[in-house]
Amino acid sequence: MRYQQTMIPGVRTITPEPIDDIRGSFHEGLRADEFEREMGYPFAPRQINYSVSKRNTLRGIHGVRIPPGQAKYVTCVRGALRDIVVDLRIGSPAFGEHVTHVLDAGSGRSVYIPEGVCHGFLALTDDACISYVLSSTHVPGTQIDINPLDPDLALPWGFTEPPLLSEKDAGAPTVAEALSAGTLATWEEAHRRDHFVPR
Repeated sequence: MRYQQTMIPGVRTITPEPIDDIRGSFHEGLRADEFEREMGYPFAPRQINYSVSKRNTLRGIHGVRIPPGQAKYVTCVRGALRDIVVDLRIGSPAFGEHVTHVLDAGSGRSVYIPEGVCHGFLALTDDACISYVLSSTHVPGTQIDINPLDPDLALPWGFTEPPLLSEKDAGAPTVAEALSAGTLATWEEAHRRDHFVPR
């Protein structure tokens, strides 16, 4: 598996090295021992979720308050999607910055998203399915929702027609409103929770 640090501290892409033969292919999706060596701290899955989306569905931008906090290891297991990760840890050197990747079932590439960093995606195919391996179980009332069309973020979704959005996402606050409401985590809170040592 190949790990690559992005411009957002703690966010990595993980690309498997498939073994192909006449039957098809095999690859490892997550290796806890390799992950801990690479990141410097463990990732212990507590919940796995899947969502299936029609083409041009936009989901996000979502995160979880600290506490309880939640890190994510996301993989597209069917179809393809444009995945965007936004650093919303107050005080982070990359606050407000984003990274974009196309995730597809063929590549098996995953993205690791530490606590305090938020995430969303646009489905590029019909029946696109994403897997979320999560470091904590769902706690009602702790989700952070940010409007994915916040003009201050100006995220490069790349849609050519209005996307399919839930009412909740369409009406979600902007980053400025979330800052004013005090819902975002600080860099220090996320650092303590993730035992994150910048590399």
